[in-house]
Amino acid sequence: MKLSVVIVNYNVKYYLGQCLESLRRALKGIDAEVIVVDNHSHDDSVAYLRSRFPEVHFIASAHNLGFACGNNIAIRQSKGEYVLLLNPDTVVGEDAIRASVAFMDSHPGAGAHGVQMLNDCGERAPESRRGLPSPMVSFYKMAGLCKHFPQSDRFAHYYMGSLSWDVPGRIEVVSGAYCFLRKSALDRVGLLDEDFFMYGEDVDLSYRLLKGGFENWYLPVRILHYKGESTQKSSFRYVHVFYDAMLIFFRKHYGGMNVLWRLPIKAAIYAKALGTLVGTTVRAVRKKMGFRIPKGTSYPHYIFVGGEDVVKSCERLATENALSAEYRVAGRDALETVHNELLGRFGGRDRQFCIVYDTDLYSYQDILDAFAACPLRNVHIGFYHRKENRVITMAEIIGG
Repeated sequence: MKLSVVIVNYNVKYYLGQCLESLRRALKGIDAEVIVVDNHSHDDSVAYLRSRFPEVHFIASAHNLGFACGNNIAIRQSKGEYVLLLNPDTVVGEDAIRASVAFMDSHPGAGAHGVQMLNDCGERAPESRRGLPSPMVSFYKMAGLCKHFPQSDRFAHYYMGSLSWDVPGRIEVVSGAYCFLRKSALDRVGLLDEDFFMYGEDVDLSYRLLKGGFENWYLPVRILHYKGESTQKSSFRYVHVFYDAMLIFFRKHYGGMNVLWRLPIKAAIYAKALGTLVGTTVRAVRKKMGFRIPKGTSYPHYIFVGGEDVVKSCERLATENALSAEYRVAGRDALETVHNELLGRFGGRDRQFCIVYDTDLYSYQDILDAFAACPLRNVHIGFYHRKENRVITMAEIIGG
């Protein structure tokens, strides 16, 4: 078998369903298996998805074992020459998997590679290419030098900002959201470190691959990553887990360094965690006290684009859910023209807009490419799934 796709799920059944639907298309013609480990979700993920995706092997854990452990359970059962670790809150373009397999076949020294991840506006996520968080690299990031000099080889090494986005390039850290691995490399360096419950395990594995003599690469192949839809980033637990992962990585790989370096770095991590907790608390208090976004900017205006029958279904769905919406009937070949026209109308306004495309008519690849060609921060990606009569965006799930 050529490929094993491994997904760890926790309470995001609709996003996972969309991810699996995109995988169906992307895996056509590839000898592959898909393994989903459900980390004791409370939203009936397995029961909901098992009948819809009979080709997928579901493992329902009786406990939330964490991201690293969940992936390792599936990797040990996998049969593929390659293993793809994939987040459930992703959408994979139809060309992505074939390009990944072809690259690994032609680069035997590659242990892993990542891809160009887009956010829901079509912007390229900087974590698509990352450097190792050494003490100096981490200092530049925390001091803001990475942000102020985004293309500097030295100050922006955390996101490897000097690399081109348009050609394959050597990187140091591959994101766990889409981590395409050579199984024989895992056999040599070991699986994910289960001391990391969530976050940091991809950095640790990438570092061990480099130490093991393998190369890590970036490919200019696009996927959508909602970036954290499967986690509650506003929770105190998230803050604890995220910054604890930073400390685990630091102790594991830099614990032997001089105490004059260790103490400032630890202090910086604790200070950053404290600042995040304070910000989280302030936002929670404001929400409880009733502070809201000004009227008219809270909810997006939807533009539904698809075939005539689909647009009629979307109109009913929008009416039933009291959405601010409009509709465009367009054929398969008109996506780029319609998209550019809509960007011209809505770009730069204060209000948020969401262009929702019919996934039966348009390919995921074409939708992602259209948004990536001209990303606007007030125009977001939406998908309409006809079979489920459901709209999925980063902000909300409607219908179904």
